[in-house]
Amino acid sequence: MTETLSATDLAVSGMKAQAVRLRHISENIANADTPGYRRKLVAFREQVDFGRPAGAVTAGPTRMDRRELPLIFDPAHPMADVEGYYSGSNVDLIIEIADAKEASRSYEANLRVFEQSRQMGSSLLDLIRR
Repeated sequence: MTETLSATDLAVSGMKAQAVRLRHISENIANADTPGYRRKLVAFREQVDFGRPAGAVTAGPTRMDRRELPLIFDPAHPMADVEGYYSGSNVDLIIEIADAKEASRSYEANLRVFEQSRQMGSSLLDLIRR
């Protein structure tokens, strides 16, 4: 790998990381009503090349939200204990939607950087051909 990454490489790494984040957010939304489901979280890490920061990012390991699961009272539920409670999900749909919007906008911003970089490279080739 070169000493410095190109703008397209940086934008692609950002898009890949945001895609992983969006995948986890969609899993969280899909399982919001699943009993015992814990929200998945992803953190970004800077890529390291031979011990030096490369400038690009990657999605780190998936972590589970450690917040307590809410107890839901429903004696008719098959997972209810003797007192009629079962553990719900700790997914908050408002937070997930806000995170999805943020991740989507970051993905779009990286896509614009990628397109601009490609356009600049194309313009440079046109100038060289003249």
